[in-house]
Amino acid sequence: MVEHSQITLYTNPNSAFCHRVEIALAEAQAEYSSFIVDLRNKPSWFAAKVNPLGKVPAITYGGPHTAPEDPAPESAKIAESLVILEFLADIFPEARLLPTDPVLRVQARSFITATDRLLFGAFIAFFFKYTEGADQILLNALEEVQRRLPPTGFVIGEWSNADISVAPLLVRFPILLKHDLGKYPVGEGPKVLEILQGPKFARLMKYIHELEQRPSVRSTWDEAETVELWKKNPYAQRN
Repeated sequence: MVEHSQITLYTNPNSAFCHRVEIALAEAQAEYSSFIVDLRNKPSWFAAKVNPLGKVPAITYGGPHTAPEDPAPESAKIAESLVILEFLADIFPEARLLPTDPVLRVQARSFITATDRLLFGAFIAFFFKYTEGADQILLNALEEVQRRLPPTGFVIGEWSNADISVAPLLVRFPILLKHDLGKYPVGEGPKVLEILQGPKFARLMKYIHELEQRPSVRSTWDEAETVELWKKNPYAQRN
Protein backbone atom coordinates (compact mmCIF):
# COMPACT_ATOMS: atom_id res chain seq x y z
CA MET A 1 0.00 0.00 0.00
CA VAL A 2 1.32 3.46 -0.86
CA GLU A 3 0.80 4.78 2.65
CA HIS A 4 3.35 2.25 3.92
CA SER A 5 6.08 3.20 1.44
CA GLN A 6 8.99 4.99 3.03
CA ILE A 7 9.38 8.74 2.60
CA THR A 8 12.52 10.65 3.48
CA LEU A 9 12.40 14.44 3.32
CA TYR A 10 15.58 16.44 2.78
CA THR A 11 14.87 19.85 4.24
CA ASN A 12 16.20 23.02 5.87
CA PRO A 13 14.43 25.17 8.50
CA ASN A 14 15.31 28.39 6.63
CA SER A 15 13.49 27.30 3.48
CA ALA A 16 9.87 28.30 2.86
CA PHE A 17 9.91 25.83 -0.05
CA CYS A 18 10.65 23.02 2.41
CA HIS A 19 7.93 24.27 4.72
CA ARG A 20 5.41 23.69 1.94
CA VAL A 21 6.25 20.00 1.89
CA GLU A 22 6.21 19.74 5.68
CA ILE A 23 2.70 21.22 5.76
CA ALA A 24 1.48 18.78 3.11
CA LEU A 25 2.98 15.81 4.94
CA ALA A 26 1.31 16.98 8.15
CA GLU A 27 -2.03 17.24 6.34
CA ALA A 28 -1.59 13.70 5.07
CA GLN A 29 -0.55 12.49 8.53
CA ALA A 30 2.26 10.74 6.71
CA GLU A 31 5.02 8.86 8.44
CA TYR A 32 8.39 10.04 7.17
CA SER A 33 12.01 10.59 8.09
CA SER A 34 13.72 13.92 7.66
CA PHE A 35 17.29 15.03 7.15
CA ILE A 36 18.41 18.65 7.48
CA VAL A 37 20.74 19.68 4.67
CA ASP A 38 23.25 22.40 5.51
CA LEU A 39 22.73 24.73 2.55
CA ARG A 40 26.11 26.40 3.04
CA ASN A 41 27.99 23.13 3.31
CA LYS A 42 26.03 20.53 1.39
CA PRO A 43 27.29 16.96 1.69
CA SER A 44 28.70 15.63 -1.57
CA TRP A 45 26.42 12.61 -1.51
CA PHE A 46 23.29 14.76 -1.64
CA ALA A 47 23.69 15.82 -5.26
CA ALA A 48 25.10 12.43 -6.23
CA LYS A 49 22.36 10.34 -4.65
CA VAL A 50 19.28 12.52 -4.12
CA ASN A 51 19.01 15.70 -6.21
CA PRO A 52 21.61 16.46 -8.91
CA LEU A 53 20.77 20.18 -8.58
CA GLY A 54 21.67 20.09 -4.90
CA LYS A 55 18.45 21.86 -3.90
CA VAL A 56 15.95 21.27 -1.10
CA PRO A 57 13.30 20.17 -0.63
CA ALA A 58 13.67 16.72 -2.07
CA ILE A 59 12.20 13.40 -1.10
CA THR A 60 12.96 9.77 -1.68
CA TYR A 61 9.95 7.51 -1.94
CA GLY A 62 9.71 3.72 -1.85
CA GLY A 63 12.31 1.06 -1.44
CA PRO A 64 13.59 -0.15 1.91
CA HIS A 65 14.28 2.15 4.86
CA THR A 66 17.92 3.20 4.73
CA ALA A 67 20.12 5.92 6.18
CA PRO A 68 19.29 9.33 4.62
CA GLU A 69 22.81 9.62 3.22
CA ASP A 70 22.49 6.27 1.46
CA PRO A 71 19.01 6.14 -0.12
CA ALA A 72 17.95 2.91 -1.78
CA PRO A 73 18.78 2.95 -5.50
CA GLU A 74 15.26 1.82 -6.38
CA SER A 75 13.58 4.65 -4.45
CA ALA A 76 12.10 7.50 -6.47
CA LYS A 77 13.95 10.78 -6.08
CA ILE A 78 11.61 13.76 -6.36
CA ALA A 79 12.55 17.44 -6.13
CA GLU A 80 10.91 20.89 -6.41
CA SER A 81 8.32 21.77 -3.79
CA LEU A 82 5.33 22.18 -6.11
CA VAL A 83 6.10 18.89 -7.87
CA ILE A 84 6.29 17.19 -4.48
CA LEU A 85 2.94 18.71 -3.47
CA GLU A 86 1.33 17.24 -6.59
CA PHE A 87 2.92 13.87 -5.86
CA LEU A 88 1.69 13.87 -2.26
CA ALA A 89 -1.80 14.75 -3.47
CA ASP A 90 -1.70 11.65 -5.68
CA ILE A 91 -0.40 9.17 -3.10
CA PHE A 92 -2.51 10.51 -0.22
CA PRO A 93 -5.88 11.18 -1.88
CA GLU A 94 -7.67 10.96 1.47
CA ALA A 95 -5.82 14.14 2.55
CA ARG A 96 -7.60 16.07 -0.22
CA LEU A 97 -4.56 18.22 -0.99
CA LEU A 98 -6.29 18.68 -4.32
CA PRO A 99 -10.06 18.37 -4.72
CA THR A 100 -11.67 15.65 -6.79
CA ASP A 101 -13.72 18.19 -8.74
CA PRO A 102 -11.75 18.98 -11.93
CA VAL A 103 -12.84 22.63 -12.02
CA LEU A 104 -11.67 23.22 -8.46
CA ARG A 105 -8.40 21.43 -9.24
CA VAL A 106 -7.81 23.80 -12.14
CA GLN A 107 -8.64 26.77 -9.94
CA ALA A 108 -6.14 25.63 -7.32
CA ARG A 109 -3.41 25.12 -9.89
CA SER A 110 -4.19 28.44 -11.58
CA PHE A 111 -3.79 30.26 -8.26
CA ILE A 112 -0.44 28.56 -7.67
CA THR A 113 0.78 29.46 -11.16
CA ALA A 114 -0.31 33.09 -10.78
CA THR A 115 1.18 33.68 -7.34
CA ASP A 116 4.27 31.49 -7.01
CA ARG A 117 6.96 33.47 -8.83
CA LEU A 118 5.26 36.77 -8.08
CA LEU A 119 5.31 36.25 -4.33
CA PHE A 120 8.76 34.73 -4.07
CA GLY A 121 10.18 37.37 -6.40
CA ALA A 122 8.82 40.13 -4.20
CA PHE A 123 10.07 38.34 -1.09
CA ILE A 124 13.61 38.14 -2.45
CA ALA A 125 13.53 41.72 -3.74
CA PHE A 126 12.52 43.14 -0.38
CA PHE A 127 14.17 40.92 2.23
CA PHE A 128 17.33 39.76 0.42
CA LYS A 129 18.22 42.24 -2.34
CA TYR A 130 16.65 45.49 -1.25
CA THR A 131 16.81 48.34 -3.74
CA GLU A 132 14.69 51.47 -3.96
CA GLY A 133 11.08 50.61 -4.73
CA ALA A 134 11.25 47.06 -3.35
CA ASP A 135 8.65 47.93 -0.72
CA GLN A 136 6.14 48.76 -3.44
CA ILE A 137 7.01 45.57 -5.32
CA LEU A 138 6.19 43.65 -2.16
CA LEU A 139 2.93 45.49 -1.53
CA ASN A 140 1.87 45.07 -5.17
CA ALA A 141 2.50 41.32 -4.98
CA LEU A 142 0.52 40.99 -1.77
CA GLU A 143 -2.32 43.04 -3.25
CA GLU A 144 -2.43 40.66 -6.22
CA VAL A 145 -2.60 37.65 -3.90
CA GLN A 146 -5.42 39.35 -2.03
CA ARG A 147 -7.26 40.08 -5.28
CA ARG A 148 -7.29 36.37 -6.10
CA LEU A 149 -8.76 35.33 -2.74
CA PRO A 150 -12.47 34.65 -2.34
CA PRO A 151 -14.37 36.95 0.06
CA THR A 152 -14.02 34.38 2.86
CA GLY A 153 -12.29 31.08 3.49
CA PHE A 154 -9.47 29.39 1.65
CA VAL A 155 -8.45 29.87 -1.98
CA ILE A 156 -10.95 27.44 -3.52
CA GLY A 157 -13.23 27.21 -0.51
CA GLU A 158 -11.76 24.00 0.91
CA TRP A 159 -8.14 23.74 2.04
CA SER A 160 -5.79 22.66 -0.76
CA ASN A 161 -2.30 22.83 -2.19
CA ALA A 162 -3.16 26.37 -3.28
CA ASP A 163 -3.13 27.46 0.36
CA ILE A 164 -0.08 25.35 1.15
CA SER A 165 1.83 27.01 -1.70
CA VAL A 166 1.54 30.51 -0.18
CA ALA A 167 1.29 29.74 3.54
CA PRO A 168 5.03 29.56 4.35
CA LEU A 169 5.74 33.06 3.07
CA LEU A 170 2.51 34.70 4.13
CA VAL A 171 2.83 33.61 7.77
CA ARG A 172 6.44 34.86 7.82
CA PHE A 173 5.77 38.32 6.37
CA PRO A 174 4.17 39.94 9.45
CA ILE A 175 6.75 38.41 11.80
CA LEU A 176 9.79 39.48 9.79
CA LEU A 177 8.35 42.97 9.28
CA LYS A 178 7.45 43.29 12.95
CA HIS A 179 11.01 42.41 13.99
CA ASP A 180 12.54 44.52 11.19
CA LEU A 181 14.50 41.57 9.79
CA GLY A 182 15.92 41.76 6.27
CA LYS A 183 18.22 43.84 4.08
CA TYR A 184 15.80 46.74 3.74
CA PRO A 185 16.57 49.97 5.65
CA VAL A 186 16.21 49.92 9.43
CA GLY A 187 12.66 50.80 10.42
CA GLU A 188 11.14 49.97 7.04
CA GLY A 189 9.66 46.68 8.23
CA PRO A 190 7.24 48.14 10.80
CA LYS A 191 6.22 50.81 8.28
CA VAL A 192 5.23 48.19 5.70
CA LEU A 193 3.50 46.14 8.39
CA GLU A 194 1.43 49.20 9.37
CA ILE A 195 0.20 49.42 5.77
CA LEU A 196 -0.70 45.73 5.76
CA GLN A 197 -2.64 46.18 8.99
CA GLY A 198 -4.72 48.96 7.43
CA PRO A 199 -8.13 48.55 5.77
CA LYS A 200 -6.69 48.04 2.27
CA PHE A 201 -5.26 44.65 3.21
CA ALA A 202 -7.94 43.52 5.65
CA ARG A 203 -8.87 40.46 3.58
CA LEU A 204 -5.25 39.34 3.19
CA MET A 205 -4.49 39.71 6.89
CA LYS A 206 -7.59 37.71 7.82
CA TYR A 207 -6.44 34.99 5.42
CA ILE A 208 -2.96 35.00 6.97
CA HIS A 209 -4.53 34.60 10.41
CA GLU A 210 -6.52 31.62 9.14
CA LEU A 211 -3.34 30.09 7.70
CA GLU A 212 -1.59 30.53 11.05
CA GLN A 213 -4.41 28.70 12.81
CA ARG A 214 -4.37 25.69 10.49
CA PRO A 215 -3.06 22.74 12.58
CA SER A 216 -0.67 21.60 9.85
CA VAL A 217 0.89 25.07 9.73
CA ARG A 218 1.04 25.50 13.50
CA SER A 219 2.72 22.12 13.95
CA THR A 220 5.43 22.80 11.36
CA TRP A 221 6.32 26.42 12.12
CA ASP A 222 7.44 28.31 15.20
CA GLU A 223 7.48 32.11 15.31
CA ALA A 224 10.28 32.42 17.88
CA GLU A 225 12.46 29.92 16.04
CA THR A 226 11.89 31.77 12.76
CA VAL A 227 12.99 35.07 14.32
CA GLU A 228 16.18 33.52 15.72
CA LEU A 229 17.01 31.82 12.42
CA TRP A 230 16.54 35.08 10.54
CA LYS A 231 18.76 36.99 12.91
CA LYS A 232 21.53 34.59 11.89
CA ASN A 233 20.62 34.26 8.21
CA PRO A 234 23.68 35.55 6.29
CA TYR A 235 21.59 36.39 3.22
CA ALA A 236 19.35 38.75 5.22
CA GLN A 237 22.06 40.71 7.06
CA ARG A 238 22.33 44.44 6.47
CA ASN A 239 25.69 45.72 5.28
